[in-house]
Formats: sequence, structure tokens, C-alpha cells
Amino acid sequence: MAQTTVHVKMEDNIKKEFELLCSDFGMTASTAFNIFAKAVVRQRKIPFEITADTPESTYSEGYKAFMMLRNEANANGLQEMTLDEINIEIASARSQNELAT
Repeated sequence: MAQTTVHVKMEDNIKKEFELLCSDFGMTASTAFNIFAKAVVRQRKIPFEITADTPESTYSEGYKAFMMLRNEANANGLQEMTLDEINIEIASARSQNELAT
């Protein structure tokens, strides 16, 4: 079967990492691209999901982080602090850091 050459542009560091990973798999980057192309043709779709961050996923991640911090505060007995007390704690931590440097 006749073969052709395809040129792909990518960031140099990604190319290096990709080639190292392919080598770990016992194949060349060219072989990996051929496997990808055959999967696309066979499945008639990209064989993995391509998504972008949405405001909902960003909100969801932020909410999870907030809940994690809230649970940690509860576990450490800090859940009843006022905003003024929190600001005093922050100022105290900053001044301790400045003294340490």
C-alpha cells in the first residue's frame, strides 16, 4: 500500500514528551499517529472526548474546593470565626512569614 508523509506542528516540549512516551510503549510517534488515524477512520469519530471548561464545571470545581476547606475548618474547630478573626489570623500568618525571612 502506498504511503504518504504528513507534517504536524506542535510545541517542542510536547513533541519530546510524546516521543518519550511512545518509546516507553515500544513504538515510534509515527506508529502512534497511524494508530490514531486508523481509530478515527474505523470509528468515524475522534476516539476520545474533547471538551472545554464551562462556567458550570468551573463553578463545580470551586464549590468542591470551598467545601473541602469548610470541612477542614470544621475539623479544626475554626468554623465559627468571624471575618475580623479570619483577617487577624491572616495578618498574623503574614507577619510570622516576614519574620522568618
